Amino acid sequence: MKARELAVEGALEFTPRVFPDERGLFFSPFQEEAFAEAHGGPLFRVAQTNHSVSRRGVVRGIHYTVTPPGTAKYVYCARGAALDIVVDIRVGSPTYGRWDSVLMDQQDHRTTYFPVGVGHAFVALEDDTVMSYMLSGSYVPENELALSVLDPVLGLPVPRDTEPILSERDGAAITLAEAREQGLLPDYGRCQEIEKGWSPEAANA
Repeated sequence: MKARELAVEGALEFTPRVFPDERGLFFSPFQEEAFAEAHGGPLFRVAQTNHSVSRRGVVRGIHYTVTPPGTAKYVYCARGAALDIVVDIRVGSPTYGRWDSVLMDQQDHRTTYFPVGVGHAFVALEDDTVMSYMLSGSYVPENELALSVLDPVLGLPVPRDTEPILSERDGAAITLAEAREQGLLPDYGRCQEIEKGWSPEAANA
């Protein structure tokens, strides 16, 4: 499995080795050893897994969790294709305000890791696109917040050839600047402390 650092600090892309034969193919979208080597620590305790199905043109996000508790994600596209997007919304981060994207499809089978505190969005590029992800925290409605995926300052790669299909909440979401003014964004240092807490060695250092 190959790992690549994304433009957002702490975010990672993984590309597994694929083994095709006359029956089809086999690959492993998550490998703990590869994750630990690239991340510099162990995987978070998986508290919940999510599974979504979207038609072409659906845009979900930008979603993030109040920190603390914060939530990290390991994301995989099990069917179809999607443009997976990470946005650094952690105040104090060296890459604050930056974003990066990963094309997830059934050719390369890439996965992404998004650290605690960043924003997550994706664009479904095909009908019946399935996104599956592991989460470090359970879903708590009052802790889930959203930013505008159409924020012109961010300039995210949302396709303009068709009208994006957004939920009512995502369509009414505020901009990154507005969220910062209202004190709604995660603190980078606190996010780092949470991730270090996954490792007994780091926590006791």
